[in-house]
Amino acid sequence: MAKKKKGVGSTGRLGPRYGVNVRTSLKEIEEAKRSKYECPRCHHEQVKRESTGIWNCSRCDLTFAGGAYKPRLGKKIQRMVEEEEE
Repeated sequence: MAKKKKGVGSTGRLGPRYGVNVRTSLKEIEEAKRSKYECPRCHHEQVKRESTGIWNCSRCDLTFAGGAYKPRLGKKIQRMVEEEEE
């Protein structure tokens, strides 16, 4: 029985160019930026990326700055959310 191949995903558009390591890291980055994340305010998985470093929760409409590809929350944003909840 033949082994199942891994899907190339969004990097299939590149074909054989740029090398395996570059394509796999690009695939991981693109999957991370397109997935949904947990909102720091309402704790639902509704946070999506609007643009580079700008994240928005579609449930409670919280917009905050974070990482370019993953919403890393800094101490200042965590304090702001905690103060807002009180």
